[in-house]
Amino acid sequence: MKLLSFLHERRRRIGVVDGDIIHVVSWTGDMLDLIRRGLTPTIGAERLSFDEIDFEPPLRPPKILAIGKNYAEHAQEMKSEAPEKPLIFAKMPTALLPHNGIITWRQSITQQVDWEGELAVVIGKRAREVNEADALNYVYGYTIANDITARDIQASESQWIRAKGLDTFAPMGPYLITSDEIPNPNALAITTEVNGEVMQDGHTSNMIHSVPALIAYLSQSFTLEPGDVILTGTPAGVGKGKNPPRFLQDGDEVRVTISQIGTLSNSCRRLD
Repeated sequence: MKLLSFLHERRRRIGVVDGDIIHVVSWTGDMLDLIRRGLTPTIGAERLSFDEIDFEPPLRPPKILAIGKNYAEHAQEMKSEAPEKPLIFAKMPTALLPHNGIITWRQSITQQVDWEGELAVVIGKRAREVNEADALNYVYGYTIANDITARDIQASESQWIRAKGLDTFAPMGPYLITSDEIPNPNALAITTEVNGEVMQDGHTSNMIHSVPALIAYLSQSFTLEPGDVILTGTPAGVGKGKNPPRFLQDGDEVRVTISQIGTLSNSCRRLD
């Protein structure tokens, strides 16, 4: 099932996408409530077209856990060793940005804004100390994320939370694909384009730590709650890895595409 969260006539709604038609779900709560209650979306009679709605992030997750350097070639381009264990950090929920939203920053804060297209995993039920073989049973679905990073801040501070957590630095969407539609999350092509030029061209089969392995590993340390999101790492091709480095500029458009999910598109604006 292809789900989306959207605004229509100032109301937050949930829809099921069928081609160019949005079938509005009769549930009046938001996506997080629906996931927490374990409900199956029920389609109502209302139909909308995409030009009638504004995209929202698929959900407002309780926490966003992210994995660094989970593709060997990306670790190499960053001139570092691939970590033996998953490298974990967090992004702020206030950094969320929907499909078609604008990535913004102030030059007085950062001058090296970089892209990182990633597969995002949405947890569907409480997971604590699960094993790898059962891990996918705890997944509600999958979406696309762009782990926007201020590289100059990242290089100057030992913690990544500010470099990764600035407002608008977590674009996510446009759709949430339920797990039954994607039986193997490590069999997906992923590309990132900037102004139509392909920068990243990877495949989730090349993750060092697979999606089930990440869920199992994280659940040993943290209780994963319904609606939590895991960003699974980015393949090679980020701006910092280019020679010379290339960073996002005012007016750029970034598009992250993952097979079986769709395309997340965001424009860029420098505020000063």
